[in-house]
Amino acid sequence: MALKIIGSGLGRTGTASLKAALEQLGFRCHHMIEVFMHMETIPLWAAAFQGRPDWPAIYKDYTATVDYPGAAFWRELAQEYPDAKVLHTLRDPDEWFESTQATIFAPRGPTENPPEPIRPMFDAMMASSRMPQNRHDRASMVAYFKKHNDEVVREIPAKRLLFYNVAEGWEPLCEFLGVPAPATPFPRVNTRDEFRSRIASGDVVKATREEVEAFANATAKES
Repeated sequence: MALKIIGSGLGRTGTASLKAALEQLGFRCHHMIEVFMHMETIPLWAAAFQGRPDWPAIYKDYTATVDYPGAAFWRELAQEYPDAKVLHTLRDPDEWFESTQATIFAPRGPTENPPEPIRPMFDAMMASSRMPQNRHDRASMVAYFKKHNDEVVREIPAKRLLFYNVAEGWEPLCEFLGVPAPATPFPRVNTRDEFRSRIASGDVVKATREEVEAFANATAKES
């Protein structure tokens, strides 16, 4: 199975909602929550962050990828899968910073305090140059966000790329992908409050698994 869609947008830019939308459109989509669901892939991702990726093994069951860890490798994936389209999710840079501080980079969040089963991948990911190092400094993070956007626009041909805000809904996404737009509302999942609630639960792995199962059931009903 080859990737048809590569998500180059950073985490907390609507990637969970985009995953839900792509699943509804018939694409099997990878996202960080898939790593929590399939712990056997953790060594593969750790190796990728150490410079030894095995993309066919990582993405053997998927036709799309969004969010981290895949978004960290958008250049490599665009080369590995030259026929894949690139989806770049956007939001206001300051809103993005504030969202990261309340969720993925919060003191009890998964990157700052990774649960033990997934720690090897997070350690390799955070030690690499593919993640911002000054994660709690607004100016540094906003600059990182803008630089990332500029690099994607500079390196991916315009006909292959869609800069996309999930608030735009189905129409631009489906037009870009060449598929009919569903009659159902565009999904909205993994909000800041939902993420913080999972962190507060004290068991990110268990809570994330429950969320994925609920999402899968909801998607099946909508399909």
